[in-house]
Amino acid sequence: MGPRVVIVGAGLVGCALADELTARGWTRVTVLDQGAAERPGGSTSHAPGVVFQTSGSRMLARVARASAARYGELRAGGRPCFRAVGGLEVAATRERLAELRRRHGSATAAGIESHLLDPAECAALHPLLDREVLLGGLHVPSDGVALPLAAARAQARAAVGRGAVVRHGVRVTGIDTAAGRVRGVQTDHGPLAAEVVVCAAGIWGPLVGAMAEVTVPLSPMAHQYAWTTPLRELDVLQKLRGLVDPGGAAFPVLRHADADLYVREHGDRLGVGAYAHRAMPADPAGLDRPGPDRGAVPAERAFTDLDFEPSWHAAQALLPALADAKVERGVNGLVAFTPDGMPLLGETAVRGLWLAEAVWTAHAAGVGQALAAWVVDGVPTLPEPGADPREPGAPLDVSAAHHDRFDPALLAPATVRSRACHAYDEVYDVVHPQRLSPTTRPLRTGPFDARHRELGAVVAETDGWAVPAWFGDNADLPEVCEVRPRRAWAGRHWSPIAGAEALVVRRAVALVDLTSRHRLEVVGPNALGLLQQLTTVDVDRPVGARTRALALDRAGRIRADLDVARLDRDRFAVGVATRLESRWLAEHVLGRVEVRDLSSGTCALGVWGPAAGVLLSRLTDPSGRARTADAVETHVGPVPVLALRGTPAGVDGVELRARADLGAALWDVLWDAGATLGIVAAGARAVTSLLVESGHRTLGTGIDAELTPAEAGLDHLVDPGKGLFLGREPALLGPRRRLVSLVLDEPGEVVLGGEPVRDGEECVGRVAASEVAHAEDVSLALAVVPPRLAVEGTELTVEYFDRRVGARVVER
Repeated sequence: MGPRVVIVGAGLVGCALADELTARGWTRVTVLDQGAAERPGGSTSHAPGVVFQTSGSRMLARVARASAARYGELRAGGRPCFRAVGGLEVAATRERLAELRRRHGSATAAGIESHLLDPAECAALHPLLDREVLLGGLHVPSDGVALPLAAARAQARAAVGRGAVVRHGVRVTGIDTAAGRVRGVQTDHGPLAAEVVVCAAGIWGPLVGAMAEVTVPLSPMAHQYAWTTPLRELDVLQKLRGLVDPGGAAFPVLRHADADLYVREHGDRLGVGAYAHRAMPADPAGLDRPGPDRGAVPAERAFTDLDFEPSWHAAQALLPALADAKVERGVNGLVAFTPDGMPLLGETAVRGLWLAEAVWTAHAAGVGQALAAWVVDGVPTLPEPGADPREPGAPLDVSAAHHDRFDPALLAPATVRSRACHAYDEVYDVVHPQRLSPTTRPLRTGPFDARHRELGAVVAETDGWAVPAWFGDNADLPEVCEVRPRRAWAGRHWSPIAGAEALVVRRAVALVDLTSRHRLEVVGPNALGLLQQLTTVDVDRPVGARTRALALDRAGRIRADLDVARLDRDRFAVGVATRLESRWLAEHVLGRVEVRDLSSGTCALGVWGPAAGVLLSRLTDPSGRARTADAVETHVGPVPVLALRGTPAGVDGVELRARADLGAALWDVLWDAGATLGIVAAGARAVTSLLVESGHRTLGTGIDAELTPAEAGLDHLVDPGKGLFLGREPALLGPRRRLVSLVLDEPGEVVLGGEPVRDGEECVGRVAASEVAHAEDVSLALAVVPPRLAVEGTELTVEYFDRRVGARVVER
């Protein structure tokens, strides 16, 4: 039977989750929705139902693939809930054509069949297209059109058949909590007790979250969709194709991203969806208020013709059959957008309260599967295509969609709204995977920011922090001439200065700002017990010892990469790269231990390079523990610091942590003392290069939460003799895949991640990370491949745009 579950929202996501939970044996599920059963009133009510599986996000591509498969199994009223008419994305510019080649590669790596087409082949698939305006296209045969309301009803019906209850016309008015756990919900029809509550309320998500003091960072945005008058030419073509369903479709769904629009059939009419118009955010608090612009349901607003006019002209240019057609009706339908355009999934700080927000039709059924596994088993998974449904699913890394990925500093309503508008504006943009510039200067700046500016820092953003990618003042370094130029795509958002900085780190000494990483203090009588319970190696070492350890989930997948330094019997300094790693540690705290996040009030500076020791000897006391310990609280000049010996970059060095108010002084004293040693500042791009070159694998650099330590090549960070720790048993199983280092045959070729890796003609894996080892002048990649191919010297190829680049497995 399972615990009592209340799902708030009976749209596609809520009904999918109810179906999947009850299929897993959790049958005490109640789905609540304030709207009517026939049309609840949220985004599902007006969703066009297009399912495009290709995406710049591997996670979304996998979820969309699962969604298409699940929709294909559903029927309502004897009719299928999904029509696999295919998807055709067309290119009218050379940049878009190159992007389609890249998407073809990422689709292949995600197991999605796709084909690159020339203009004539595009027109053969969709005869309404004007081939003269096209340069090519990408065809995905398994894309198509879902019927959102019918699919939601079908999954709700399946859930009810297993014991679930779906109640419409019931408004949730509060969420009951006690001792940090959810206890149930209050409604306008009375209270409901529950051990698990899932907010799948869509555009109302921020209001529901606020009932439990949980911030749901999304903004409802109006998205335009219009239906044309009947098209005789389309009707004739459909009959020639044998279409008998009067409301059906015979041709692929079109995506014309150069014009920010998509097109699908509605019988003899076309539907045109547009993202080219201005961003039109709505206030969640005003969604249910009456007004002159309100539509038939709360998630609809009156259609604004002037906003749609450019998209209509673009659609007519693409499809000449629209020349004499009119817009019969349209809607400004509200959909949920987050600051980065990704969903919001996972359990909140209130135990038992989960979010399933900002999920589109293309992903809803797959999200239902992954979230059900997460809620019931503690690990998100997806069923493997064609696999026995009784078998455990494949792990899914949801970190890019975790609801708690945003720092609290980025959750102000104005910030969420502004960034959601930007996410809407670039839905169909070609976004470079290493793009630098955010819309505004990052909100969070560390104590070295003024020094960065003086040195001409080119800024990227990490977790809201302004992080130097490289420094313009280093353009005069002689090492710049040693760095091989990059080709057009890989050369964007990059500079040879970054390579020069990496060379200086190898040869002399550099300052590296590490402030954007998270610095924690684990303190209390049970501090050691917590770390021993969670980590893969023994951290019960003497004071002054520094240990690298992994933290795993119950399936043995890597959830955190920890730098643990023992400062006292019951006090440990812990460093991690991301907010979610910090959260993983904090959410396992029980009693007599505290995990303090010191990040905002502190800073960190790496002193890296062979001359680092000489520099530090000028500023520190070389006697006692400062000389021998890996972790020691000492002084650099006048500044008190925690000094941590060692670097992940394969060079000598130390990480210095200090109070934020002393950061500028720390920088200055090191900079002045290092002048005669040729000291420079090195940015984040140099750091990434050094990590890949040295073979250092960590979360975010090749590793994701789908890999076990053995699969990631980090077996040495698992101590089988340690005793019990979370994820121990599955971590000791043999790997089903392996992360390997590749050397590309062409030193000047740099891939950027997500590309398919082939053994002959067979796609056997994907590139997880890539960079240039500047000291060796070779291009490297980290790739996930089957264990049989993880042998030094194995010859493979990497598919990069429309080329195949030879590669060889190497040990690093």
